[in-house]
Amino acid sequence: MLAGPLFSREVLTAPRRVSHYLMRAGYVAALFVLMYTAGQATFGWQQTRSVGDLARFGSLVFQVFSLIQLSLVLFFAMLFAAGTVAQEKDRRTLILLLMTDLRNHEMVIGKLLASLLSVGVLIGASVPVFAFVHLLGGVTLEQIIWAQAICLATGVAAGSWGALMGFWREKTFQTVAFSVLGLLLFLGATEAIAASVGIDSSVGRWAAAFNPYRAMISVLDPLRDSSGLGPAHVSAWEPLLALTGLGFLLNLIAIARLRAWNPSQLVFEAAKFDEDAAGERRARHRPIWDNPVIWREICTWAYGRKVFIVKLAYFVLAGFAVASLWKTGGAGEKVLGMISPAGFAFVGLSMITLMLVNAQAVTALTSERDQQTLDLLLMTDVSAKEFIFGKLGGILYNTKELIAIPLLLAAWQVFAGRLTAENFVYLFVGYAVLVSFAAMLGLHSGLSYEVSRAAIANSLGTMFFLFVGIFIFMMLLVEARSSFFLQFQSFLVFIGMGSLALYASLSHRNPSSALRTAALVLPVLTFWTITEVLREGTLGVCVVMSAAYGFATAAMLVPAVSEFDVALGRTTLDKG
Repeated sequence: MLAGPLFSREVLTAPRRVSHYLMRAGYVAALFVLMYTAGQATFGWQQTRSVGDLARFGSLVFQVFSLIQLSLVLFFAMLFAAGTVAQEKDRRTLILLLMTDLRNHEMVIGKLLASLLSVGVLIGASVPVFAFVHLLGGVTLEQIIWAQAICLATGVAAGSWGALMGFWREKTFQTVAFSVLGLLLFLGATEAIAASVGIDSSVGRWAAAFNPYRAMISVLDPLRDSSGLGPAHVSAWEPLLALTGLGFLLNLIAIARLRAWNPSQLVFEAAKFDEDAAGERRARHRPIWDNPVIWREICTWAYGRKVFIVKLAYFVLAGFAVASLWKTGGAGEKVLGMISPAGFAFVGLSMITLMLVNAQAVTALTSERDQQTLDLLLMTDVSAKEFIFGKLGGILYNTKELIAIPLLLAAWQVFAGRLTAENFVYLFVGYAVLVSFAAMLGLHSGLSYEVSRAAIANSLGTMFFLFVGIFIFMMLLVEARSSFFLQFQSFLVFIGMGSLALYASLSHRNPSSALRTAALVLPVLTFWTITEVLREGTLGVCVVMSAAYGFATAAMLVPAVSEFDVALGRTTLDKG
């Protein structure tokens, strides 16, 4: 009753979708693939006879499952909640909901719980898998319960933040960008406070309690904080209360400000008029370029008037990274024992940039579809090349500052003598190819999926898998420190499943042999590229990355330009 009819409708309709069951079964299958991978990396073909070995293996699998599930919950809970509300705004259906007799809390809580339903189902589906890990030993039921509770509380807090941004901001890109950057700034602020005042102080302890990763690590390793010879007790009440309270506070703000923020004042903003000499009122017009699409992207507020705040938040994150490198002089221990602090800062900022470029690209097309302006554009004499290249030009122009920051950081390392000019050229070329891929992938997802939430989730989910997912898999293999021959089967299973999922996402509407080839080679070559980077490879990494992601970009770009109607799922009969 608290959530209202919005949540009730989602509960009734979600089980009727095939994707509801595929997602649930696929997540459980992916967990077992990870378990198999860890088993092959740890034992290989050896027969395990020791109970202690099984217990240590169970503890390792539990740690991997918990941290990966927490990362997925944190990312997708925020993304689903922000995308669900943003879609209502783009389709102008939120105004219709405001005109009903729904109360504020029914709208806010209803949309939040409806968007978190998929995340909650996946957490529930993982419980039997965690119980199976408990049978291996090395893990207590108390640890499993606390780990799942932290995931639930994190999902509520992250989803509440995404929903708050959705109700506050008018444009989808602003919603997604504010959600991602705000989450990163929050996690960075909690770590900075805990490090500055000390984790043992009351302020530092509560600041650390708002960081779900610290809470999860304390559950995974209860002996770390225990003293004495007595049994260690697992407890995460402070983080659980902190995260739940944070979600409750964010929902209170959204409920209180719902009708003050919505509908936006832009809805009531009339065109500006001038009076001519005859006293007649006429609209003020501006000259339009030959390509009206790129003119709209660059010369108008197509993505809202507060986009500069997104860039400001990114500059703050970059400032933290630069200040940290300046303080240490770029020296220090390697992060995760594999990459230098300067390299980690560049990779981190580049990943954020690619995510934001991808979000800008996918929302550039989904907003046109939701606002029903895409069909109007298709009725004009704007060609497919003008539309696609105009969108791409606007995406790169609007995110030019975000793209430039990682390159400026790399240039600083060149002047400091920690990076050669030759390696900077390789880095520049590879980075440019990845930015182009991220932009084209967003447009491709927007063309392929009619539902904005599905387009955003598939586009950002593909980026997450290609870079974060494969890196996590590689870390698992590195930590096992066994021969690659023993890991070959698990490697094939993981990469094979990833390629199938990638092909299903890329060829959702219009399959092609080029997309099939791209889906087959991208996971393998991305894995090889990350491995070679950690081995300090240079030219080979640049060539392979440029070839793989350049081919994938072309496989999406050529059909969009040459067969635009096919890319949209239209036929000549639809035009009539």
